[in-house]
Amino acid sequence: MSSVSASNEILVLYYSRNGATAALANEVARGIAKVKPMQARVRTVPEVSPDTEASAPSVPEHGAPYATHDDLENCAGLILGSPTRFGNMAAPLKYFIDTLSGQWLSGTLADKPAAVFTSTGSLHGGQETTLTSMMLPLLHHGMLIVGLTYTADNLLAETDSGGTPYGASHVSGVIGDKPLTDIEKQLARNLGERVARTALKLSDH
Repeated sequence: MSSVSASNEILVLYYSRNGATAALANEVARGIAKVKPMQARVRTVPEVSPDTEASAPSVPEHGAPYATHDDLENCAGLILGSPTRFGNMAAPLKYFIDTLSGQWLSGTLADKPAAVFTSTGSLHGGQETTLTSMMLPLLHHGMLIVGLTYTADNLLAETDSGGTPYGASHVSGVIGDKPLTDIEKQLARNLGERVARTALKLSDH
C-alpha cells in the first residue's frame, strides 16, 4: 500500500498580505480541480507580530479559513505559497511550519508530493530564493518536490514576468497593483495539476 493518504485533497496553504499570493493560490486550486477525483483544500495562516504569537482574529474576516494540523494529516499533497520577504518566505507561513515538529516526528507528510509558489513586487525581488526557502522544510518532512518544466510549461519561450522551474510566481508591482498575467495564471494551474497528477499516481487509485 502507498504511504500517500487515501484523501483526494491537495492542501493549498498560503499567506497573502495584499491579495496577490491569494490570487495565485486560487489558480493553483483550479489546476488541481482538473485532475479527477482530486480536490483542492485552500487554507491560509494568521498574521504574527514581534510582540505576540498571533495578531489576527481567530477566524479570518474574509478569504480562506486558517489551516490546522488536521489539514496536513488528511492531505494527499501540499502546495505552499508566500510573498517574498527579503528573499525568504513570510514570517506567518514560517511560524506555522515551525509548529509541525509532531508531524515531522510521525512522518505525516513523508512521500507526499509538494510544490511552492510566490509573489514579489519586482521581477528581481527574490522569487527563486523564496521558493527554495519554502522547499527546505518540505524536504525535511520527506516530501517529493514537484516543479515546472521549461518544455511542457513553455518557461523559456513565453515568460516575461513570473514563472520559474522552482514553482509558479507573480510580479505584483511595487504597490501590488498588477493583476496576474495569463501566463502566470496558466503556470499556477499547471503546477496544481502536476501535483494532483503526481499524488494520484502515488495513491492506490
